[in-house]
Amino acid sequence: MKPKLSDLWRWNGDLDRGTFLFWGLLLAIIKFNLDRLIGFLWFDQTWSAFQWSTVQFYLWQSPWDDASANHFFVLLLASLPFLWTGTMLTLRRLRAIGCQPFWVLLFFVPVVKLFFFVMLCLLNSRTEGNVLPAPAKWVSRLGRIIPSGAIGSAFAAILATTLLALALAWLGTEVFRDYGWSIFVGLPFCMGFFAALIHGFHEPRSVGRCILVANFTMMLVGLGFLFLAWDGLICIVMAAPIGCVVATVGGVMGFVIQRQFFRRDDSPRLLCSLIVLAPLAMGIEHAVPPALPLLAVKTSVIVNAPPAKVWKHVISFSDLPPPKELIFKLGVAYPNRAAIFGHGKGAVRHCNFSTGPFVEPIEVWDEPCLLKFSVTENPEPMQEWTPYREIHPAHLDGYLESKAGQFRLVPLADGRTLLEGTTWYQHRLWPAAYWQIWSDQIIHTIHTRVLYHVKELSEQSP
Repeated sequence: MKPKLSDLWRWNGDLDRGTFLFWGLLLAIIKFNLDRLIGFLWFDQTWSAFQWSTVQFYLWQSPWDDASANHFFVLLLASLPFLWTGTMLTLRRLRAIGCQPFWVLLFFVPVVKLFFFVMLCLLNSRTEGNVLPAPAKWVSRLGRIIPSGAIGSAFAAILATTLLALALAWLGTEVFRDYGWSIFVGLPFCMGFFAALIHGFHEPRSVGRCILVANFTMMLVGLGFLFLAWDGLICIVMAAPIGCVVATVGGVMGFVIQRQFFRRDDSPRLLCSLIVLAPLAMGIEHAVPPALPLLAVKTSVIVNAPPAKVWKHVISFSDLPPPKELIFKLGVAYPNRAAIFGHGKGAVRHCNFSTGPFVEPIEVWDEPCLLKFSVTENPEPMQEWTPYREIHPAHLDGYLESKAGQFRLVPLADGRTLLEGTTWYQHRLWPAAYWQIWSDQIIHTIHTRVLYHVKELSEQSP
């Protein structure tokens, strides 16, 4: 190990694992203390490596809130030299172990970059006997298990990867009760990657075949979730797009390295590392989950009635007709009626859904302009479609929670009213941006059902 200062900006040449480990740890220490100094000098903030909020921030690398946007922006600027240096060190280390440079992209993925760093420190450099002129003994033993034909190897790849994925998925969802990055991104990537590698064990397969076995594995795992009573059909359908995309990426990665992977004497170490790091990532997400963003959905409708007339149907309304929306017919909870107990601030509104009531203490009663409330009780967000009488996956408990809501009534010309409904909510599913697409649409559909019912009642009442 011979660290040189030029290692921090030079991109040519390679890097041994001792030097890579030295610079990685040293730069992490410098960066952490630089961030502490910036917070102390300019933003009157201090934090310690032993605080959970600090661990959350550095693991998931997400901004705290709008009030801390300037602080976060300065930290981002301060990280630019470290990003450059980390990229250069990673590229040189990848070159040393004989891997393609595109793997450097993992350096920019939160949490994954930590496991990636450990793997780069574990793998031998080519000069340390990394590549063998002929397959190692363990490869010959494995070759006797995997069929050599295209169909047989595809079947073996799908079956072996599915069994491994189901075991890891059970650990994540049933033991850690985690529905995060490791389940929806890490696990599908590993499934596609392993399936492509096994399929291409005896001879290189085409990229199309690698993608095909990766997605067949995803489909089989989804069916396994359904028939093992771990989840319902609608949730599997919601997860399918992101799962298939990530599995496809894993399949492509497996296709790229299939020619050289099994001729490396440290390939067993790499495979074992991936298998061990998957449950470790689930454990980290369970112990230190990402900060929950507070999301908002707003829907509006114009009512041909004055605000005073609309108000009485906002605070409570009669039974709604059976739902016509497909998403409700598939099992997502939908509103049926609303009742108010009391009057003014402190009253409690109950909005009854198909799975139970939302309990909504009134915080602002500004008749007939604004009704604002918190939410103290949430019913289950859906009833699962399943071949069994009833299942109860973990994500039905607290993974999608409404926190507050309001109805705003704005008077318009000709005695009409602009009726706006807003819901503030949180969900504990990651990647948050992907699942927000689904949750926003579901809440918007719920809003539409309620607002148009209020509109109809207001326009019909004398």
